Amino acid sequence: RLEMRNFGVKVSVIEPGYFKTMITNVENLEKNFNLCWEKAPAEVKASYGESYFRDFVATLKVLQKGYNSDLSLVTNCMEHALTSLHPRSRYSAGWDAKLLYLPLSYMPSALSDAL
Repeated sequence: RLEMRNFGVKVSVIEPGYFKTMITNVENLEKNFNLCWEKAPAEVKASYGESYFRDFVATLKVLQKGYNSDLSLVTNCMEHALTSLHPRSRYSAGWDAKLLYLPLSYMPSALSDAL
């Protein structure tokens, strides 16, 4: 964003939370993770362990329940950034972006890493 300022280009960053899309679809992710896990060398599998892989997929399934399905929150940010006379530098779309990720970005790294 700052690099483009020298060229007279104003950039707005849109930071959405998690939304229900094909990218975040757990079934697709699990299928791709399974393919990667099957192709992984034995030493990688030994380092991570089968339980890590299973726990990761289980966590994704739990998190997916909180994904937002209202994509207009993101597109409204995009519209505002493109049409506003004075667009903001950053837009946060979704409750998780506003209530979790934005406050985390202001915390000391040690605290945000622990959370």
